[in-house]
Amino acid sequence: MGKFLPLLVRFVDGRSMQVTSISEAEQALAGQWPNKEADVYREAARLLAAAGEGICRPDIAFSAFEKAARQQRLLRPHKPSASLRILDSLSAPN
Repeated sequence: MGKFLPLLVRFVDGRSMQVTSISEAEQALAGQWPNKEADVYREAARLLAAAGEGICRPDIAFSAFEKAARQQRLLRPHKPSASLRILDSLSAPN
C-alpha cells in the first residue's frame, strides 16, 4: 500500500490505474495522456523524478502529479469504502 490516498486515473485509451505512491505515479506518467507537452505534465514528471532521487519531498511531487491528472481530466471519483459508508450513516442526523 502506498503512502498517499488513492487516485483513480483513467487514461485516454480507456485503461485505468490506481495510484498511491511515487513509483505508481511515475508508471502512470507513461500511460496515454491528452497532452504530454503541457507544462503541468512536465513539471509533475520533473518533481516525481526529483522525489525518486531524494531531492524533492514526495508529498510535493505527488501533489504535482494529482494537479496534472486533474487538469487533463484523467482523475475519476472513487467510491467510498464500505466502512466509510457505515461511518457516514452512523454520523448522519436522523
